[in-house]
Amino acid sequence: MDIYKAGLRPILFGLKLDPEFLHQQTIGILSWLAREGERNPAFWLRSQLQQSCCFGDARLKQTLWGLNFPNPMGLAAGFDKNGTASGSWEALGFGFAELGTVTFHPQQGNPRPRLFRLPLDRAVLNRMGFNNSGAAAMASQLCETWQYRPRSIPIGINLGKSKVTPLPEAPSDYLASFRLLKELGDYFVVNVSSPNTPGLRSLQDAPQLSGILDALQQENQGAKPILVKIAPDLEWDAIADVLQVAQTHHLAGIIATNTTISREGLKTEFVSTGNSVKEEAGGISGAPLRQRSTEVIRFIWRETKGQLPIIGVGGIFNAEDAWEKITAGASLIQVYTGLVYQGPLMVRRVLEGLVRKLEERGLSSISEAIGKEN
Repeated sequence: MDIYKAGLRPILFGLKLDPEFLHQQTIGILSWLAREGERNPAFWLRSQLQQSCCFGDARLKQTLWGLNFPNPMGLAAGFDKNGTASGSWEALGFGFAELGTVTFHPQQGNPRPRLFRLPLDRAVLNRMGFNNSGAAAMASQLCETWQYRPRSIPIGINLGKSKVTPLPEAPSDYLASFRLLKELGDYFVVNVSSPNTPGLRSLQDAPQLSGILDALQQENQGAKPILVKIAPDLEWDAIADVLQVAQTHHLAGIIATNTTISREGLKTEFVSTGNSVKEEAGGISGAPLRQRSTEVIRFIWRETKGQLPIIGVGGIFNAEDAWEKITAGASLIQVYTGLVYQGPLMVRRVLEGLVRKLEERGLSSISEAIGKEN
């Protein structure tokens, strides 16, 4: 029986506690596990998590950008903003994890409340605003974590622009964060698509994005894979422009997609503030994003003839959703909102389901399924 879905989730949702508070408590427990994982009772709890949540099968393994992914399912950026729980994500069964979004300057983010569940839609509305302790603090945190527990899965770091930095100075802001963290992440993501930092999405325009990528790649010199994360709300020609820029600057891949500003088709009408969902600012993640993010993945795969790796994210709750993303063209997938609604056993259930999909179709590796519908 899934204790989270049967008992814990109804209690947590029913108490109407602030979702951000509950999120912080979860991160606190996982941070403790990462720090004290070799001592009882943390060792016992970590072992129990691994037995319950982890699932291994050679058919799910991939090597991408010279990195070994034990399975294609990763944690999306936004869950572990400061990297404090970075040593615990493999215990939940993830094949990789993406930390951040981190900015060069520490920032508090937007005023609370800024995180809302939309239960009728299996969605989350957030306007966090890149709240984080800053790149220097993350660097210190990761150095300490890797002393306790060297990373056993690839770790990505998602970079954002500091709110205090003017848009014309964005390249130097991203570069400053990258310099502090480049030895501590296995891949890096340029986040220019969050709707919660004023003007940030304008950096997806080709000239602005080129400036950021040029600064990063000059510093990088091919040492680390760099990807860009795009919004689901871009028109097709704008996505094509991003792909052109990505190929010009030799990016390692695209993450599709960030949260959406669309409110179309939502069933949840009001949030805890008493306001209509349509009146509340922020981006929506979860099930309403599933179809659009898959369409964007399919478009990217076809435009690039499958030559530019894609990390697919948006509305993944089960193996069917994951398979849809992979066969549309995603090499890897990420979850956030699905984890909130489905709980920690979700990862194992999805991975087991993917193996069944491979068996049903006579495929010997998950890599054979990538873009198969195309």
